[in-house]
Formats: sequence, C-alpha cells, structure tokens
Amino acid sequence: MPEQCDCASRSGGGDPRPYDALLLLSFGGPEGPDDVVPFLENVTRGRGIPRERLKEVGRHYFLFDGVSPINAQNRALLDALRKDFAEHGLDLPVYWGNRNWAPYLTDTLRTMVTDGHRRIAVLATSAYASYSGCRQYRENLAGALGTLQAEGLPVPRVDKLRHYFNHPGFVRPMIDGVLASLAALPPETRAGAHIAFTTHSIPTAAADTSGTPADHTHDGAGGAYVAQHLDVARVIADAVRAETGVDHPWRLVYQSRSGAPHIPWLEPDICDHLEERHAAGVPAVVMAPIGFVSDHMEVRYDLDTEATAKAAELGLPVARSATVGADPRFAAAVRDLVLERAEAERGGAPRRCALGALGAGHDLCPAGCCPARSPRPAAAGADWTGPAAAPA
Repeated sequence: MPEQCDCASRSGGGDPRPYDALLLLSFGGPEGPDDVVPFLENVTRGRGIPRERLKEVGRHYFLFDGVSPINAQNRALLDALRKDFAEHGLDLPVYWGNRNWAPYLTDTLRTMVTDGHRRIAVLATSAYASYSGCRQYRENLAGALGTLQAEGLPVPRVDKLRHYFNHPGFVRPMIDGVLASLAALPPETRAGAHIAFTTHSIPTAAADTSGTPADHTHDGAGGAYVAQHLDVARVIADAVRAETGVDHPWRLVYQSRSGAPHIPWLEPDICDHLEERHAAGVPAVVMAPIGFVSDHMEVRYDLDTEATAKAAELGLPVARSATVGADPRFAAAVRDLVLERAEAERGGAPRRCALGALGAGHDLCPAGCCPARSPRPAAAGADWTGPAAAPA
C-alpha cells in the first residue's frame, strides 16, 4: 500500500497554536417529523420548490420517524474528538455547527467568539473535493462571518482543514469495513464477490470543475471528485487483496441522485449496477460507501433500504460495509490534521499523512477551486476578500 506518512511522531501532545478552537462543521438533519419540511426548506432555499413537493422529497425521512441519523453521529464524533484530544494532551476546545439545522453554524460561531476564540480550525464532514463538499461550506462560513461583522462582534479567522479522503485514519477503518463485509457473505459466494465503492452522484459539470483548476476536466471524466474516489478505492482494493489473497473486481458507482432527468449526473447508479452485476453472474456484492463520513440518510435509505431491496429482488447476496463515523482512528486523524496545519501556520514544514498516489491535499483553496454556479464569497480560501479577522 503506497503511503506517505510519519504522523505517528505526532501521537502525543502537540502544539495547536495559532489555533484556539476546532469547529466541526456538518450538513445537519431533522430530528423529528415536524422538522423535516423546515429542514428541506433550508437546504433548498432560493430554488422556489413548493412546500408540497418538499413533503414528497422528505418521504425518506418520514420512514425513519422524521429523524436523520446525522446529528446523533455528529454528537458521537464530537465526543470522540474531545476524548482523543484530552487523552493526547491537546488543549483545544471543540464546537459543532451545521449548515442546515440546529446547532446552526452562525449561532456556533457567535458562541465561539463570545467565548474568546479568534483563530478557528474547521473540519467539514466531507472528505473529497467538490462544490457541495467544499466550496459551499466555505460560502456558508463567509455568510456567517458577515453576520457576525454586521452584529458588531469580533470576526475570527477560520481555516478549513485539508481534504482527508486519503488520510490513513480515514481509509483504514474503511478497509476493515470491507473485510468484515466480505466475511459476512455466504462462504460459497465470498471469493467471487464484487466490491461496489459508492459515493454521492453529482452533476458531471460540477464534477468536472471539482478541485483546483489544474484538476478540472472537460469531458465528463469528473475532475478531482472522481479521481480522489478512484484513488481511495484502489488503496482499499489493494489492501483487501493483500489481506485475503483474493483480487476482488470492483467499480466506483453512484447513488442519491436528486437532479432533473435532463441534466447529466455521474453514473452508474448503484441499483442499475446491481442489476448489471447480477446479469453478469456475480455471486455477491459488497457495497462500500467510501464517499460518506457516517451512516446518514443517504446511506441508511439509499443503500440499506433501496439498494438492499433491489438486491433481494434479484436474489443477489449483498453486504454493506461500515462508514468511518466516530472510529477512534478517525478522531486521531483529525488531531493529526490540526497539528499538521498548525505547524504550517507557524512557518514549519509538517509531515503530511496520505495513502495512495495523489498525496496530501492543499491547505488553502486557490482561486477557481470547485467554483460556484454563480459567484459568491467563500471564506478560508486564497480568494477570500471578506471581513478581516479581529486581532487575537
């Protein structure tokens, strides 16, 4: 397994300066039936979608009593981060804010500056490059900072931590998840099992402009978004082969499409892929959701409910591997990312942990990185021209 990593040397203590807090920034989700439509109104604000249509869109949530698992999983990750930091002597408070539901990002940042924090590292619960997975979080940060400035509050400096799709602490739990899923398949199907690495489908136009301008493609190849997922899938497949002695065939597939039918999105869809693999005589499939940090609604419904039902209809044995969630190795990876970035901010040359062929990502998003559909301010990037941070 190709590896660039010496993060073990940062396993104890560590100097987080200049950072005085970490913000866990996530998407958010409803926590009861009455929350579903207001939550979806937040997500789709500005698109003019009628309330009755949102009720239809929210049917997946109502199957789970209107509760998305994402907030509970963020609380678990928050606890894991605080536990890891305390056990390793890292004196850095951790806060949590969401883009689309309570606790809202702006409210959390207001609390943080009231508590005296002025240099904030930000971990987004999205590991890969894309507009919705990176720049949109930065746009939300810009909006929140503008609100603080309008309220006359100090404006902190916020720095988004780099993409961690190939950090060992993110990848190794997924390797273990695939191995466990293979072991759970009927023994007679195990050796011939196919691995379907899944991630959220996005429009091909957005995929092509994901990552830095140097990563952009113009032919539907998917830019950095697809390249990063393919690199992680190869690392996991290679590790599974090394562990089991079996070279399982695999493919990157997509799920959770939500766009208009006439707009091209990344394909194949997981359900279509299951039908194709069944027709080809594959005895079993492991669905490995490498594009998701935790088992939120897209995993619980689109894989555990919809895709699993399709497999049952086909008579195709399937197993779904675990996401990383609050795995202690991921919490340790976040600590490593904070210390790595802190050292760089102090003028040092930190060691950067990365598996695979792509290497560690950039600290600061350059101009033109994952561009917006229409120009909007985005904080924590080289092109940020918004309110200046208050003196520490």
